[in-house]
Amino acid sequence: MEQLTAGKKLDEAFEKLASEKSISFELDLDTDPQSLKALDASTDPEPGEELPDEVADLFSGAKISVTVQSKKPIGESGEKDYVGMALKISTKDGDLTEYRVVGDYTYVRSDVNALGKAMGFPVPSMKDLPPEASGLKKVLDGEWVKVNTKEMEQTAAEMGAEPGATPAPEPTLDAKAQKQLLEALRETIAREVDFKTAGGKDGSEHITATAPFRTLVTKFLGEIRPLAKNLPPGMELPTDEDLKDAPNAKVTADFTLKNGELTQVSVDLAKLAENAKVKKLGLVVRMSEGQKPTAPAGATELNMDEILGGFGAAMMDEEGFTEDAA
Repeated sequence: MEQLTAGKKLDEAFEKLASEKSISFELDLDTDPQSLKALDASTDPEPGEELPDEVADLFSGAKISVTVQSKKPIGESGEKDYVGMALKISTKDGDLTEYRVVGDYTYVRSDVNALGKAMGFPVPSMKDLPPEASGLKKVLDGEWVKVNTKEMEQTAAEMGAEPGATPAPEPTLDAKAQKQLLEALRETIAREVDFKTAGGKDGSEHITATAPFRTLVTKFLGEIRPLAKNLPPGMELPTDEDLKDAPNAKVTADFTLKNGELTQVSVDLAKLAENAKVKKLGLVVRMSEGQKPTAPAGATELNMDEILGGFGAAMMDEEGFTEDAA
């Protein structure tokens, strides 16, 4: 009885979330530098390719804040229905990067030096920029800039396409296939996941869901394999053979509900690492009231030619300097 009641409560909470036209949530990486280093070491990186200490420290406290706004309920929305999006990546030292899509523009600001360190690429200095790329100095200063979204998407498509090629249609999943996938997921969860409920503070309720990782994934993929022909091109499903070496440790997700609404999900992934040195590795998602993404005031408009030309010239100068020094 507890199994059915808990599962139904979670179903209703997710359905309520899908009925909203705007959702906001924060994703926390709940880990520490030592665990990230141990996890990296278990992949046998090449000498010199190991995760640097400063990067492990940077990401150990990373948070990602996301807001999505649509004209329709989120559960019924397609790509063209979204009217606003915002994403911000923060660390314990401050905001790393943030972007917002509002109206016809995409707005971006970043801590370029911290981002360059995290991604492992050199950051051009002001003196490396050509005179005509003065707007890019705003980028290096961490100020807001904006780019026409359609222009940016068109440039990205042209850069990734073969000369003379016709743009391929974007992969989509029709409503019928989406519903079938959701039903398959629900059936798999009902069979393979153990639910438990417990009370919490301030009238909240905790529902824990526990399942062996490989078993859950294998069973779910088995359910949706007959639907593979309806999936967009490039979405090939892994076979049972592909998954045979995946860890089968039991993973527990803790869902917090208040007044029937989902407020937090936390998952402990440390066991999946199968490495005793990975002491702390989890994800926490905190839901909040949906916000409306707004355009930041005073953003400097850039065009794609200015961005590509300015940073391209700066990076060539940087490479030339490096080669000369070598």
